[in-house]
Amino acid sequence: MTPSKTAAPARLFTQVAADRQTGALVVGGHPGGAVYVLEGRVIYAESPAAPGVGELLTASGRLAGRTWQTALDQGTSTAQVGRLLVEQGHLTQGELELCVLGATYDAAYFALSPAAAPVEFLGGAMHWLGPIAHIDPAAVDREVRRRAKLLDDIFPDPRVDTAVVTPVTRPPRERITLTAAQWELLVHADGQRTPADLALLLGRAGFATIQELRRLAALGLLELPEVRAEAPEFVRLPRARGTAVDARRPRVSPGDVPTVPVVSGARPTKPEPPPPSPPPAASPPRPPSPALTEETNANGTLYRPPRLARRKPGAKLPKEVASEPAPVHPGTDEVLLKRIRTALRALR
Repeated sequence: MTPSKTAAPARLFTQVAADRQTGALVVGGHPGGAVYVLEGRVIYAESPAAPGVGELLTASGRLAGRTWQTALDQGTSTAQVGRLLVEQGHLTQGELELCVLGATYDAAYFALSPAAAPVEFLGGAMHWLGPIAHIDPAAVDREVRRRAKLLDDIFPDPRVDTAVVTPVTRPPRERITLTAAQWELLVHADGQRTPADLALLLGRAGFATIQELRRLAALGLLELPEVRAEAPEFVRLPRARGTAVDARRPRVSPGDVPTVPVVSGARPTKPEPPPPSPPPAASPPRPPSPALTEETNANGTLYRPPRLARRKPGAKLPKEVASEPAPVHPGTDEVLLKRIRTALRALR
């Protein structure tokens, strides 16, 4: 068993096949998978994103679920599940080989296509299905590259392969032609199932499912998954509504603000009253206070709303406010009412 390391799965797979080793090349990450080799030849591959032989046989109705479970119980420990199915007459050798080839190429794409992933090799590991087909590793490598190029030519966005499938609420065109497979995918896509879930549900190959989903994405019939940025998301605060202040006005410098010296440990003494100043000759009458008071400082003029006198809860209104009579309603226009009454009588 080799320790897990981050590398290109396809490059390590080529090295294992060249050394004619026997075991399982386990690829981590998402979706990941495993490729089983016997003396350098590929015998099986599996991945969470691709249905296995059992799912393909049972979902398509070719094999009953009870028959498949019985074969697993009897042949898993000795890696002879496939041999038992053929010997007991449930499948022919050709049917089983075709199913194994399809599942192997399907899962090998998901396991070997990532550019870098955690990879480790388990020496001597054997799959429970047994050696049904022996595939050239060079052919597997060529097929993986061909499928990757085919998907990029259809729609170059690998996010569609693993994200949940969500159809758009409104088609982008008035008339759209769909195949039976595409229609079936759109019907079963509920915004929660992934491509792997749809493949398992419909009993189809994972690559064929992703191929149709990319075609649907190219037609604009699927919602593309969002890409989250690595930068933190900032919340936009609402703007405060109120009196605007000119931001270009000069700031208050420390020299403009009068400072009061504070002596620690000494009691504040009562300041002496200033000497009385002579009364003014004639003071002009004080104008009424405007709606907005005006304050002047070294920076300019700021307008602030007048301060209202505070009143305790439940206290009575001041006499000058309470004594004001309520406004008299002007009353109704008797002449207008008579005209309306006369017009209504004429309509009878």
